[in-house]
Amino acid sequence: MLKRRFARMQEKRVSAVITGSGRYIPERVVSNDDFLGAEFYSESGVPIQKETAEVVKTLQKITGIKERRYLADDQVTSDMGYLAAEAALADAGIDRESLDYVIVAHNFGDIRKDNIRVDMCPTLAARIKHTLGIENPYTVAYDLPFGCPGWVQGIIQADYFIKSGDAKAVLVIGAETLSRISDPHDVDSMIFSDGAGAVVLEARTTEQPSGILKHLTRSDTLHHAHLLEMQVSYRPDFGSDALFLKMKGRKLYEYAVKTVPQALKECLDRSGLGLSQIKKVFIHQANEKMDQNILDRLFQLYGDQAPPEGLMPMSISFLGNNSVATIPVLYDLVAKGELGDHRLSAGDYLMFASVGAGMNTNVFIYRIPLD
Repeated sequence: MLKRRFARMQEKRVSAVITGSGRYIPERVVSNDDFLGAEFYSESGVPIQKETAEVVKTLQKITGIKERRYLADDQVTSDMGYLAAEAALADAGIDRESLDYVIVAHNFGDIRKDNIRVDMCPTLAARIKHTLGIENPYTVAYDLPFGCPGWVQGIIQADYFIKSGDAKAVLVIGAETLSRISDPHDVDSMIFSDGAGAVVLEARTTEQPSGILKHLTRSDTLHHAHLLEMQVSYRPDFGSDALFLKMKGRKLYEYAVKTVPQALKECLDRSGLGLSQIKKVFIHQANEKMDQNILDRLFQLYGDQAPPEGLMPMSISFLGNNSVATIPVLYDLVAKGELGDHRLSAGDYLMFASVGAGMNTNVFIYRIPLD
């Protein structure tokens, strides 16, 4: 009897488990029709000759975006991060003073409506911890600028902290304001949006493998570092040297559909799971067509014809691309049964993946605990 009990205790392991999630979606809805009066220019500074309505229609067809959300004029990124954090803490039912880390993924800091210069001092994590009213000096708060994959990387770091015994509870936030660093004369400005999402990860001892099972990250900087970068407006007489986010769209698309499926397969193979065991794929909401292509190519790598319907939840059609916030917001919507027919159950295997500036690609495999 004692031997069996000891063996059972030996089988238990510490897992990094999501115990709560939350989001903040700005109230201001910006539809594609709101861009019909825009004047778009090419990268070379020449006005685009196509009718704006045709440009807007084409972008919607490619990206799947019909509308997006912009934060209020008196809000900044850390405000959204705080609101998402409060929701996640309430959902987890955890004492905020017990948090060991607050990790905030973002890329541009607190950009004000009337001044789009980057503001990252103090860090957004410090600002959010302050607003949360956390007194514990050993709740370590830091920022993680890692492109769109920042929130996924924050989860991976939290897993390291928990598995090493350095932490029992970590709050990981993804918050971004892309609307204020988008060139109004660049077609790509219609892609970007604002928002925030957060989760609480806690150490749990489980008999079955649960929580974060495997993860993988790669940084392809030698040839792809500048596929996203900051440049002045495409309009030559814009009247300001302000820097805006710019994408080399075609090359970025080619990188993503070539690199991400292979990364997903490698991580999945390391986990020892089969593709058919994955119940949901939460992927960065950058481009509907690109995401579908990534999933299709993943299935092709396994010799399968096509992914099953409902495997990949999507929010890009009504939320746009809000960078590090897309995956935690998407997860929160599904976890709470607020995105169509998508539901999660105990024991489900999930895949989370992102790709973005760097170029960085990352993925982790997660199992919802049974106990």
